[in-house]
Amino acid sequence: MRSLPRHVPFPSFFFFLILLLVVVSAAAGGGEWKLLQHSIGVSAMHMQLLHNDRVVVFDRTDFGPSNLSLPDGRCRNDPNDKALPVDCTAHSAEYDVVANAFRPLMVLTDTWCSSGSVAPDGTLVQTGGFNDGERAARTFRPCDDGSCDWVETAQALAVRRWYATNQVLPDGRAVVVGGRRQFNYEFYPKPDPSDMSTIALRFLQDTRDDVEDNLYPFVHLSIDGNLFIFANNRAILLDYSKNTVVRTYPKMPSGEPRNYPSSGSSVLLPLKPSPTEAEVLICGGAPAGSYSQALQKKRFLRALDSCGRIKITDAAPSWNMEAMPVPRVMGDMVLLPDGDVLLINGAAAGTAGWELGHDPVLTPVVYRPDGAAGARFDVQSGSTTPRLYHSTAVLLRDGRVLVGGSNPHVKYNFSGVEYPTELSMEAFSPSYLNSENSRLRPQILTPPSPIQLTYGGRFSLQFSVGVVSEGGIRVTMVAPSFATHSFSMNQRLLVLETEGGMSEVVAVAPASAILAPPGYYMVYVVNGGVPSEGIWAHIQ
Repeated sequence: MRSLPRHVPFPSFFFFLILLLVVVSAAAGGGEWKLLQHSIGVSAMHMQLLHNDRVVVFDRTDFGPSNLSLPDGRCRNDPNDKALPVDCTAHSAEYDVVANAFRPLMVLTDTWCSSGSVAPDGTLVQTGGFNDGERAARTFRPCDDGSCDWVETAQALAVRRWYATNQVLPDGRAVVVGGRRQFNYEFYPKPDPSDMSTIALRFLQDTRDDVEDNLYPFVHLSIDGNLFIFANNRAILLDYSKNTVVRTYPKMPSGEPRNYPSSGSSVLLPLKPSPTEAEVLICGGAPAGSYSQALQKKRFLRALDSCGRIKITDAAPSWNMEAMPVPRVMGDMVLLPDGDVLLINGAAAGTAGWELGHDPVLTPVVYRPDGAAGARFDVQSGSTTPRLYHSTAVLLRDGRVLVGGSNPHVKYNFSGVEYPTELSMEAFSPSYLNSENSRLRPQILTPPSPIQLTYGGRFSLQFSVGVVSEGGIRVTMVAPSFATHSFSMNQRLLVLETEGGMSEVVAVAPASAILAPPGYYMVYVVNGGVPSEGIWAHIQ
């Protein structure tokens, strides 16, 4: 074994030992990694899977050239660009999952630290950003012939939205919450494009500290139709139609911040059939003061290793705290089709920001919500690629998790730095895809994808499987999410009511748009803990 360098500062040595132990323990861990593309030319700061199994990837536009040229001699001409007014490289790409191929897209206005959602018809709706993109709305309607591209409206939002969060509502609109120095929210699309009004939300102002720590607030649509909004270390339940705070939740124990730039992550845990309760999980982050310590003193504080879990529908809700196997900041949380949660990417020290994250966490962790308290975490096999600031992860229809991004620098930087800009794409295959589970993995035979669902309607899935597990057959329905900055917006998993199960299962679609906002979902047959490849379903 190579010896450690002499005079290693204590914090770095301490974190090295932590990560070494994690790597050793993960040697027998579950899951497998595969490099899909050495470079797609664009760093994946933002990702969204669409219903044609393409993933739209984009970065920002104001850092200079990317490593992906625009086709046919096209160039982006933007006199407002702060780095390169005439730019003949792409800052967005479409990745074809099935073909493992990509093509450049033309995005004009600056998408830096923006937000997104998917409209009921499957169109990606992307909002805000920086500079000339701060009030822009962009749409991308998926196609199969390579002809589709971004369509942009420059002044579609009422105010600048930088580091805001989108959540799809039961009526198909998106609510756009917060952003830097924006203590309000608005809706998109607008019935009247001339309506430039916003709705004040004092909670966002009250949770702002000296470095904010409340950007990219965690927003989840609860089963009563209200919005759970978490910022910094506190949360409320908001009736957005009346602009009324329905409930104020207790502060998360320890009081440490969890939102950007402290950058923990959050999911709404899987909803059971005809749910009467909803639960939120928040994991990781950075201690208060991490940003200023890293920026001003180059001192990278240990990331948080705690998760908080709360039943947001309880009459007297309280936080239950759990310890992760390793600290993690800038991690991504992905709902898997079997109902587990994958924690992936991030660092063990520092915070979000240019050059401010250190000690990459290379090992994902699976969290099992239905496991016994104290035994819910399972360390997985590790990658060799650090994924720090501006990395992302999204669930694919085949059950893998697509992982990309990591650019801790103001510009693309590939040499002379500790953590070079990362343009590669990897796939992490959870252990349910291991070869020893092949006989347990169902294959959906009919109906063909996509299928049309109605709220509360019954639908049949015929499938083949080698062995039916003692755990039985379930059907899950997963909304593809918009991933950026450690939070996957609109991520949602529903466990459906079912009957049957040897070779055919009849499932009942969610009862209302409050439980499943209109749009496209991936539907899986799950045998024990092993999911089939999903099929696309549309509900509206």
